[in-house]
Amino acid sequence: MEAGAAGGGSCAAGAEEPVVSLAEVLAENEELEKEARAVLGGSDHERCSYSQGAVKRQALYACSTCTPPGEEPAGICLACSYECHGTHKLFELYTKRNFHCDCGNSKFKNLQCKLFPEKGRVNSGNKYNDNFFGLYCVCKRPYPDPEDEIPDEMIQCIVCEDWFHGRHLGIVPPDSGDFHEMVCQACMSRCSFLWVYTARLAVPTVTKVALVEDTGTVLKVEEIEQKKEIKKENEAENQGKTKDEDQVAQNNEPSTSSGSVCPETAKNNESACKLQELQAKQYLKQDTATFWPHNLRSKLCTCKECMKMYSELDVQFLTDEGDTVLAYENKGTSDQEADRRDPLMDTLSSMNRVQQVELICEYNDLKSELTDYLRRFADDGTVVKREDIQQFFEEFQSRKRRRTDGIQYYCS
Repeated sequence: MEAGAAGGGSCAAGAEEPVVSLAEVLAENEELEKEARAVLGGSDHERCSYSQGAVKRQALYACSTCTPPGEEPAGICLACSYECHGTHKLFELYTKRNFHCDCGNSKFKNLQCKLFPEKGRVNSGNKYNDNFFGLYCVCKRPYPDPEDEIPDEMIQCIVCEDWFHGRHLGIVPPDSGDFHEMVCQACMSRCSFLWVYTARLAVPTVTKVALVEDTGTVLKVEEIEQKKEIKKENEAENQGKTKDEDQVAQNNEPSTSSGSVCPETAKNNESACKLQELQAKQYLKQDTATFWPHNLRSKLCTCKECMKMYSELDVQFLTDEGDTVLAYENKGTSDQEADRRDPLMDTLSSMNRVQQVELICEYNDLKSELTDYLRRFADDGTVVKREDIQQFFEEFQSRKRRRTDGIQYYCS
């Protein structure tokens, strides 16, 4: 953002120079504040999070000054990033799950935490990756990467929590607004049970791409038509279901699948293993990442055997809808909104009706006159200076006094 734009106009280099309005600047600032509240809203900026134990999800940072490459990786909480590492070089890690703040422990040779010095030497439950040294994706590059000229979004895997370039996921991702969570190639290989759910739950992705040689642009050529396949499967399933029900009624005993992953945990259908039922159908494994809608976690089986499998794979969080980044952001935003009070509304609530009308009229006059005043700077392509703003308010107060001199208000 140019300095001139922040003041309500832009430094025009010519007739074609775009002008940034004050409204656009305010809208952009509001959006940035909203994003910041979402990411940081659930974190305390004054107290170290160590006393809370392994925080379910929090904003984290890595200090390149204290733990450079070659040293042990370490993560610090939001408050410690301000108080203990304010002048250091930090890597923003966005959010991580189940993490103890490391600030000042044995990984920091010459630093003691100012906020919570009584930390243990190590946090054995913490998980680290190359992100803690500012490297991301399978390409192990920094972000932003000064040597990468290809525009590409970074997407976080919900399992390993590493960030990946969209072009390095083995498949062209769907549009960012079409999916809520992603599981990378390596995690899909480790958690292969997820492939059983892909045909029914995963967001369709691009299967073929064409590269335009002149521009290097990736074009979408063919999309997986999962919806049609699912519809056909459902129709075939319904037809087969009628026959199976008749046969079961005659034999008066349920049939079981020889390829089951886990036994039924109860005799009723509600406690049957969803994974077992889906595994009986055909599914395809690929060497790609997968993309999922917001309801993935509520659809995974939670029978006794599946929960045991999640525990062995250390992915119990996959059934926790409160673990998602979206849930964290929503909580942060709602907490911040609850703490924020509108001073104008507080002032109005303390006034009688006549005073409220007068204040609203004055506010509208100020808004209208300030807009007209700033528009002149935008039209001329000049920068709004501090003295210009001071002059406006002095003139506004003078005009206000002239308007109100000799005027009397009556209440009926």
